[in-house]
Amino acid sequence: MKPCASIPALAAQTSELATAVRVARTLLADYGDSSATGFSYPEAYGALRETLRILLRVLGPEVVRGAADVPAAPRCPAAHPEDPTGCNGPVVVTVLDRHNGGANGCEHHGARLLASLDGGRVYGLPDAPAGAAIRVFKAADGMRPFPWLTDVPRTRPDQLSRAENRARGEGQ
Repeated sequence: MKPCASIPALAAQTSELATAVRVARTLLADYGDSSATGFSYPEAYGALRETLRILLRVLGPEVVRGAADVPAAPRCPAAHPEDPTGCNGPVVVTVLDRHNGGANGCEHHGARLLASLDGGRVYGLPDAPAGAAIRVFKAADGMRPFPWLTDVPRTRPDQLSRAENRARGEGQ
């Protein structure tokens, strides 16, 4: 039987867990459908990160430590939460959507994010190596949207890369 002193701690945990669940439900309602117009990766990433932080704090340190006890390498803000790939270097570009919502990222995740946006654009950060934004733009041109989704058939124009759509248009 637990001592009475642990009841306030249990109540605090229950309250924090309820808060984390509420944030998670709000996140799913607001960002659960990537086809919604004007979705913002940085906002969704921030909400997801806060939800996980609260959940892990409530569950305790034994849950936070993984099987290998090795923390995951941090990824740039442009990395989509479902994208399993790691960063390929430092943060060097800003990718903006058509509503000027943006995220800074490495060249790899910047290109993947840009390829997944309709009407997106990329800018090099002031300390970026020369040509970083151009490399991201060119890589995104030949990349299909949401490239980590490999088991999805891709036949519609919105599922193909910009280069593939140009090639289809030239042949017609």
